[in-house]
Parts: sequence; C-alpha cells; structure tokens
Amino acid sequence: MDKKIRVIVAKAGLDGHDRGAKIIAAALRDAGMEVIYTGLRQTPEMIVNAALEEDADVIGISILSGAHMTILPKILNLMKEKGLNDVLLTGGGIIPEEDIKLLKEMGVGELFTPGASTVNIAGYIKTWVASHPRD
Repeated sequence: MDKKIRVIVAKAGLDGHDRGAKIIAAALRDAGMEVIYTGLRQTPEMIVNAALEEDADVIGISILSGAHMTILPKILNLMKEKGLNDVLLTGGGIIPEEDIKLLKEMGVGELFTPGASTVNIAGYIKTWVASHPRD
C-alpha cells in the first residue's frame, strides 16, 4: 500500500477522559497509519471539518459520555452533507449493545467497547479501507 491510511481520532462532546483515545491513536500509529488526534471537546462540525482538511480515510470517535446516540448520527449526517461517503466512521467507548446495533444500521462502522484488542481495531480499519478504495 503506497498511501498510509489517514485516521482522525477525536473525543466528541464534553467527555474529558482521553486515555483510551490516546492508546488507540498510538496503536494505530504503530500499525503504520497516519493518525491525527484532534484533542478533547470536539464538536461534530470540528471533527468532520478536520476529516475534510486532512483527507482522512477514517474517523474514529471515542465516547464515554453516553451521548453516542446524538453525536454519532450527527457526525454521520455531516459526513453525508460534505460528501464524505467513502470515509469510515468508527469508534468506541461505553455503548450498549442495542445502541451499537442501531448505529450500525444507520451506517456507522464497527464500534468497540472497553477491552477491545487494538490489533483487532487496526485490522478492522485496514480491511475496511482495502475493500473501499478511494479515488
């Protein structure tokens, strides 16, 4: 693969716990991806704009605040508005199984809960990007 996979890792909303996001960012970097960590308290608009500016292949959201059913659909809608139909929206955090099912039906990619293997997360992203080539 000539081009490195570019991943935006973001903490959306008022959630101030970013240890997991930093661990994921480091693991994806170690797996050969280019990672842009946007920091804490990002709005959906800031996250989607960062993905546009950075020509990201993937947006990874870390959510522990319980606002996943508001934030992830909003990001997905903004992505559609901005034409980011070939960008993966994935993420993780404390998300109940029934919400994961609903979010995936809306078009969100795999969602990982605490304890997920960073190797599996990186593998999922690599497989998704390989099967969704961009122009």
